Amino acid sequence: MNILIKNGHVLDPANKVDEKLDLLVSDNKIAKLGKPGSLSADGAQVIDAAGKLVVPGLIDMHVHLREPGFEYKETIATGTASAKAGGFTSVCCMPNTNPVNDSRSVTEFILSQARHAAAQVFPIGAITKGSKGEELSEMGELHASGCFAISDDGKPVMSASMMRRAMEYSKIFDLLVISHCEDKTLSDTGVMNEGMVCTELGLRGIPRAAEDVMTGRDIALAELTGCRLHIAHVSTSGSVELIRAAKKRGAKVTAETCPHYFALTDDAVRGYNTLAKMNPPLRTADDVAAIKEGLKDGTLDVIATDHAPHAMDEKSGEFDYAPFGIVGLETALGLTLKLVQEGILSPADVIRKLSYHPAMVLKLNKGTLSARADADITIIDPNLEWTVDSSLFKSKSKNTPFNGWKLKGRAVQTIVGGR
Repeated sequence: MNILIKNGHVLDPANKVDEKLDLLVSDNKIAKLGKPGSLSADGAQVIDAAGKLVVPGLIDMHVHLREPGFEYKETIATGTASAKAGGFTSVCCMPNTNPVNDSRSVTEFILSQARHAAAQVFPIGAITKGSKGEELSEMGELHASGCFAISDDGKPVMSASMMRRAMEYSKIFDLLVISHCEDKTLSDTGVMNEGMVCTELGLRGIPRAAEDVMTGRDIALAELTGCRLHIAHVSTSGSVELIRAAKKRGAKVTAETCPHYFALTDDAVRGYNTLAKMNPPLRTADDVAAIKEGLKDGTLDVIATDHAPHAMDEKSGEFDYAPFGIVGLETALGLTLKLVQEGILSPADVIRKLSYHPAMVLKLNKGTLSARADADITIIDPNLEWTVDSSLFKSKSKNTPFNGWKLKGRAVQTIVGGR
């Protein structure tokens, strides 16, 4: 099928394109860009994108699709439908399924289930078998079956020796190591950020040092081994500083944060709001400022969602026992565009962090509108004002702290592989 997208403002940071152009899709690939009115194709579906941004399909390198094992929370079908609704054409799914994705059979099952999904799915394999931190997974098998990265996300690799070996072996297959930076001996049974709000509510706290200590350790190990390290869901000012310093030294370190870490503080937990319970936890205003500065100066390369669906009956119990995590695929773009409205990022910066940089970090042939690239395209109306209504989410789960928020800017059309 041919598609002609007319009159849109094309933003393609990979090729330094930032102007009003037409775009032609042919045979599920980007065919060409041209001045408005210069392109035509017989029988093509025509999309008028006047007043809208036409960008490379958004890529979320950190989601939890829950299948296999937790299909009551989310499935690959519902998770990718949520992704598509949010403007994401590709997602990378973390391995904390049941069974854990630590083998060829689980990876192949995920890819099989994703064959007809609404967005493209790239599985991430486990660093250790069962994500127990005791024995390395078969990285060669995971790589051969389709994994681009490894992570025990949700569980930190507590043994420095084990993490070192994982990094050394990852280099053989050029697998990205994605680190969940949490020292469990410090976070222990904590349920929110350690600080004033935690004290007022009488809840057990998680100190910022729990993240910072492991961020520092894994950066040191990455410099020792020379592996490619990506720090997941950065939430503290300390981690931002550690990553910034590592990059200045030339370490092969990249990092991501999530919209909730620049949109909310731990004040959102007041009233024992379990919808604001996540790991790492929401931090302070100082941390939020540091996260924004890290995004602005390039210390933080990627914005990911850490989309973590949970059934509402799980989230509606006591705060101590409610699971960590929120859904994020359908609110991420609108929340990130607030940074444009605040003057922190430009529209091109947003597309870098939501498309081009994730592709570069993962070494995916995505994130660009170059000729012959896959026709993964997101059309965004930057002026569309809308109110978050979780009851309308395509995700099976509705656990968001942003319900009722008024946002400006939304994906209005998502094209995945020319579809």
